[in-house]
Amino acid sequence: MRQKKDAPLRSDALRNRERILEVALEELTRSADVPLSAIAKKAGVGQGTFYRHFPTREALVLEVYRHEMRQVADTAAPLLESREPDRALREWMDRLARFALAKAGLADAIRQATSAPGQPAKPGHAPVTEAAELLLRAAEEAGTIRPGITADDLFLVIGGLWTLPPGTDWQPRATRLLDFVMDGLRVGAPGR
Repeated sequence: MRQKKDAPLRSDALRNRERILEVALEELTRSADVPLSAIAKKAGVGQGTFYRHFPTREALVLEVYRHEMRQVADTAAPLLESREPDRALREWMDRLARFALAKAGLADAIRQATSAPGQPAKPGHAPVTEAAELLLRAAEEAGTIRPGITADDLFLVIGGLWTLPPGTDWQPRATRLLDFVMDGLRVGAPGR
């Protein structure tokens, strides 16, 4: 009996799917043209299992992008539960930087998956925008950042992260840049 399209995946199927996404992120970041069979093999799944989860290259690439975006977005609320709002924002920005570098590596694959006529559109970034707004509003309400900063403002200011070469030792530079941004957000904060 076939599983219904919207039915939850069995635990082994979910593990296979997560492993495929993990390997695909790693491999597609290195090369947009990596054969899907190489991803399946490295993930330890057969071709049938692979194609049941991701029937096309485009489906895989776009799901890797969505998956990574959701992972970054989903960290915002737990960070706010365990840290002061400005510290949660700063730590989330580090996670966003890691996503940005993964996305930079995936850029060619995403472009290939969405550029041809009839191909799906690139997924929106609403989950990440909502997470940024949640963190910014919490920090603003706590008086630890200046009022009125939007997620769009934040993304515009930290957009330089997307230009860091992913193959280099980007992390110290990203840390410096994000500390600089955080210092700027604190200037004019009512609680400072």
